[in-house]
Amino acid sequence: MGKAAVVKAFGDIRAALAVLNAEADGAGEGFSEADPLAGLADGCLDILAGARQVEAGFAGLKAKAAVKYAETAFAVAGPDVPVVAQEMAVAAEIGCVLALGPRAAGSFLATSHALMSGLPRTLAALFAGDLSWQHAVVMADEAAGLDPAGAAALEAHFLDPDAADPARGCPVGEMPAHRFRAKARTWRERHHAGSIEKRHAKGLADRRVECRPDQDGMAWLSAYLPADQALAGWNRLTAIARGLQGPDEPRTMPQLRADNFSAALLSSGTTHGSGTSSTAAPAGAGPGGSGATAGAGQDYPSSPVRAQVLVTVPVFSLLGLTDEPAVLDGFGPIPPSMARALVADGAGSFHRVLVDPRDGAPLEIGRKSYRVTGAMRAWLRMRDGKCPFPGCSNNSLDNDADHILAWHRGGTTGISNLGQPCPKHHRLRHTTGWTPTPASKNEPPGWISPTGRHYTSEHQDWEPTHWPPRSLPGARSLLEEALLQHLAS
Repeated sequence: MGKAAVVKAFGDIRAALAVLNAEADGAGEGFSEADPLAGLADGCLDILAGARQVEAGFAGLKAKAAVKYAETAFAVAGPDVPVVAQEMAVAAEIGCVLALGPRAAGSFLATSHALMSGLPRTLAALFAGDLSWQHAVVMADEAAGLDPAGAAALEAHFLDPDAADPARGCPVGEMPAHRFRAKARTWRERHHAGSIEKRHAKGLADRRVECRPDQDGMAWLSAYLPADQALAGWNRLTAIARGLQGPDEPRTMPQLRADNFSAALLSSGTTHGSGTSSTAAPAGAGPGGSGATAGAGQDYPSSPVRAQVLVTVPVFSLLGLTDEPAVLDGFGPIPPSMARALVADGAGSFHRVLVDPRDGAPLEIGRKSYRVTGAMRAWLRMRDGKCPFPGCSNNSLDNDADHILAWHRGGTTGISNLGQPCPKHHRLRHTTGWTPTPASKNEPPGWISPTGRHYTSEHQDWEPTHWPPRSLPGARSLLEEALLQHLAS
């Protein structure tokens, strides 16, 4: 049938689109005779959900067609055409068909090749409508540089419910792609065979400040910094801005952050490196050392801001027995050398959190009064990592502690009855029909929308602590108990 079949298939699709458009306009058969308005509202959500799945399937189809075109174009061109020239020709043709620029077309083709050649679970999920194209791009980006076994393990963790240690909480396809990128990056940093210390040293050498002109007399000023410094600065701006808010303050939080940033930058001048940097060089760095690149952590000005963030450091990594990454609240994995420096320098919000070395999960903290203690707030930050509302990335430091079952209705002040929504979603909970679902000591609350749809929250992917090399398996149970007793003391 060939082209005739393709023409007919797309004709059927356009006819189906016309039907769906009519239903969305309320001009079709209708969704409910008893309550047409509520039926139309619910039906439009069904159309959105179906459209998302179909778009994902079309994205998979486009990826397959692009790769098949590239393969056939190379075969037709023959061996006499230079490879680079042929690649440019193929990308240009695909770019013209899809109305993409050269860079976007090349990126699309590279992702398509990655999906077709090495990410079968991702491609299958795309065709099934379980993932969007944006999620597939994240998977391809994070799998880049991994060997086939590493890429397969990454896919299995997030896409195979029968994997040895599957991702918990909200399924990947039901969270925004930027949230999936954060989770995939965390997994990759923890499991990738390459040293995070070496990659951090390379990134540290690339630190810089950039200024990019924009429209309407505005410009973007951005800095590429070590994560602890960037998070410390962001959290300080947030705290200052939050303190300035009030009934007589017309500026929004973003405006307050921007005004305080420019005021601090233009009035304080430059730092001259007095004091110790919050990110020390890895042990053994420098001439003759066996660590990261020489001078990686010593040749830039220190920040006067202490890292007001929660740092979770595996105990063996803190002792220097393993190179397991630590986790910086609001950012993700950081090199163990950075975590050790934060602890040694007395980072203002470093909390020693009691965790179970057998599975990496923090343990319960309890209280019977209404007031939420500082330790409980720190635990909420550990459990949730961010505002638990679907898709929200608001950092834990700026969130509110909220009783899921209200105190005056019999709710207790225990971890399992607490959430930490950001101020925006806290207001949403109390002013609309959005309601949180029950939580637990290790799982944040999900949410139920006014239409009754349930949305699962993201969960932290706790994993057992890495053991030092040559540790005896038979002695681990005794060591686990000793660690628990030490952490509890």
